Amino acid sequence: MGAVDFRVAGRIFATLAQVGEGYGNLMLTVEEQAGLVGEWPEAFLPVRGGWGRKGATHVRLGVVSEEVLAGVLAMAWRGKRKSK
Repeated sequence: MGAVDFRVAGRIFATLAQVGEGYGNLMLTVEEQAGLVGEWPEAFLPVRGGWGRKGATHVRLGVVSEEVLAGVLAMAWRGKRKSK
């Protein structure tokens, strides 16, 4: 769809579709999303609409630490790897 995305087993686990707006996007479970939004509300928020209700999560790239970002990217990667 014209945006940089990251895949495992053909499934997208992260994108830079909204990097121009300062966001990366992670494909997480609803539970993972709720935990991140609850713990770091300044760095994570659900994507608007149906995608967000299914776990798609914005990450504010200018706010999140490299350590936390590496951890959540691994979380998203593992999730898609397991669901193949």
